[in-house]
Amino acid sequence: MKKNPTQKKLFQAVCIALLIVFTGAYCAVAMERININTATTEQLIQLDRVGAKYAQRIVEYRDKNGPFEKPEDIMNVKGIGMKTWEANKDRITV
Repeated sequence: MKKNPTQKKLFQAVCIALLIVFTGAYCAVAMERININTATTEQLIQLDRVGAKYAQRIVEYRDKNGPFEKPEDIMNVKGIGMKTWEANKDRITV
């Protein structure tokens, strides 16, 4: 069955609208700022290059050493270095 030009344009418009909505929602989550002094392990996992193991290390580090004084102090956590910091520096806050 062949679609008429109006149906085709409507389908394209709906697809574009859905793409915009889902892309916007993804970007909003990706740019959410995360306070490394209060975040849960689930929230820390949202950071790039941070999995469950590193998220747990961040929580353990702050429990043992107190709150981070500045965002870049996250690099004091074993296994978190410059690459992880660079990937997340715009999203990490204290």
